[in-house]
Amino acid sequence: MTFAQLGLAALLGYLALLAGVAEVARRARRDASPSDHFLASRGLGTAVLFLTLYATAYSGNSLLGYPGEAYRRGFSFVMATGFMLAIVVVYQLLVPRLYPLSRAEGFVTPGDYLRHRFAGEPGGTGLRLLVALLMSVALANFLLAQLTAMGLVTSQVTGGMVPYWAGVGGLAALILLYESVGGMRAVAWTDAGQGVLMLAGLSALLLWLVRDAGGLAAVTEAIAAVRPEAVAVPPRREQVNWASALVLLGVASVVYPQAIQRVFAARSARALRRSLALMSFMPLLTTLVVTLIGLAAIPRLDALGGVAADTVTPRLLHAWAAEGPGSAALAVLVFLGALAAIMSTADSVLLSLGSVLAQDVLGGDRRDPGTTARGKRLAALSMVVATALALAPRVSLWRLIELKMELLIQCAPAFLLGLHWGGLRARPALAGALAGSAVAVAGVLLGVTRPLGIHVGVVGLGLNLVVACAASALEGRLAPGAGGHRLPRATAPPRAR
Repeated sequence: MTFAQLGLAALLGYLALLAGVAEVARRARRDASPSDHFLASRGLGTAVLFLTLYATAYSGNSLLGYPGEAYRRGFSFVMATGFMLAIVVVYQLLVPRLYPLSRAEGFVTPGDYLRHRFAGEPGGTGLRLLVALLMSVALANFLLAQLTAMGLVTSQVTGGMVPYWAGVGGLAALILLYESVGGMRAVAWTDAGQGVLMLAGLSALLLWLVRDAGGLAAVTEAIAAVRPEAVAVPPRREQVNWASALVLLGVASVVYPQAIQRVFAARSARALRRSLALMSFMPLLTTLVVTLIGLAAIPRLDALGGVAADTVTPRLLHAWAAEGPGSAALAVLVFLGALAAIMSTADSVLLSLGSVLAQDVLGGDRRDPGTTARGKRLAALSMVVATALALAPRVSLWRLIELKMELLIQCAPAFLLGLHWGGLRARPALAGALAGSAVAVAGVLLGVTRPLGIHVGVVGLGLNLVVACAASALEGRLAPGAGGHRLPRATAPPRAR
């Protein structure tokens, strides 16, 4: 049996298993409320919470986009590990204050926090709506990236037996099925298995590449021989770009709606703390690994005249599988791990997109089962549109990451400043988010995406912060009797139950 045939058989078996998980999750439903469907009734324990956070954070971009970018850019992309470490650090600014507030107030979506924080303030509704729209655009972009990755990996690993369009459409339909019938439970349970598959597959692929090349030192020497610029110290502009990317990805990623909703879904403060502690090790075990995979591919694939960046991982799998039955079986494991990573992120994004559109954009009640039904319908519509767009991809996976982050980061001040500074006001926060978004969109439209090496979204964030802080301070002086917003306690999360 060829690797392509093995891959197809494994794919079919894996999809059947996911359908079974969806049915079990459907039977475990408690009611039709948004809290149950979108947050699994806030019952995720340490193990499942950690694995769903892991599988969601490390997506198709990690398995296809990151190795491809490391292959294209060389050792300078090792800084990608720093991007993911930055996320872990910034989480500590968000979670300790947000989680206890979410338990006390029953938040379901990110907009619930903004509704609570800026209740009764002029501009509060506009701020919540703008943040919801920015998050929806970012989620739709993220969904498109995952669908593109699904089509690429299935078509290339199965040798075209599953064409690109079938990989996109078929897997999108399955995700929509189990997300609709099982909600967060189905998503979290499938994420748990997908996270294990991804970690095992990545480790096996890296061990093969390094062993086959004779060790990391030999890999470096081989890279230097075929592409010397890949091992050179990057120029100053590239170093500035590193620092900019740390800010862009580190800050924007913590306000992903699917990440925030997993914080809301934690069973207890103890489960959340333990999950985040485990997540702190994952950049070294995942991002560093996929970067090394992309680097190890340079001497292998450059000898063939080079390849498109997003095809690096599938080409390595075919080369590995050709070495014998044992290698083919391990290559199939990596294929399933890659597919699992993609699908785990796509299902999480779809679930969050439905909830944000139904509740934060359209103003649905978080206690009304009708909001759940509306969220499902909007998720289905979003999946149909994203699938149609994914059938004609025009942008690389890495560029899709950057585009969504440049808009999503404009939402961060409303959360991070709002949680830590009682003087932040709704109208200034809205003005800042509008100004930052305008800079980001203008930069993309004009093609000025990295002035002086700095991402245009980071430039927009700087303007966003200046406007929000200065205008809030001025508004506070003009209305001294109004006082500031009372902040939640940072050091008193609910005691674990």
